Amino acid sequence: MNNQFFAMLSRMKYINRWGLMRNTIQENIAEHSLETAMIAHALAVINNIYFHGDRNPEKIALYAMYHDVPEIITGDLPTPVKYFDSEIKKSYDVVESVAVSHLLHAMPEEMAEVYQNIIDEKQIREEDKKLVKAADKISALIKCIEERKMGNQDFVKAEESTMKAVRELKCEEADYFLEHFMGAYGLTLDEQA
Repeated sequence: MNNQFFAMLSRMKYINRWGLMRNTIQENIAEHSLETAMIAHALAVINNIYFHGDRNPEKIALYAMYHDVPEIITGDLPTPVKYFDSEIKKSYDVVESVAVSHLLHAMPEEMAEVYQNIIDEKQIREEDKKLVKAADKISALIKCIEERKMGNQDFVKAEESTMKAVRELKCEEADYFLEHFMGAYGLTLDEQA
């Protein structure tokens, strides 16, 4: 099993998100993870500049880049299913933990510890996890806005509930991002120029 880790990571492009929704444009977890990493980096920078924090933007971007890696094994369990009740969530957390362990065994032991500190959520500080979670939700919100703009009404309620979820995080960096950067996602390319 050793040395298959990176080949397994390359399979992220085959795992589509939003499985219960009609999508105008498919989004896979590789694309989502890149966008989440960019937003998480921005949230850490916002923390440092506007809220006098001391976050490490590069490390937080790295956590975000790898945040959906367990889904290589588990697939993307839709949010309404994952959070349907506490027993399902608890069971899914166990499955995710087994997936992380399986992935870490797919690389040389000397490297596994480094990657465990990146992909095992239990190894990440709570304040860093909060920024990654906020970035993950903002990325989902962007997807909802893009789909709605393309006339896909399936995402109207998802946009509302995702915006609510971002607000409920009570993350000042996410609120700042929404206030100062989110409006541009509703513009056309010509309007952005």
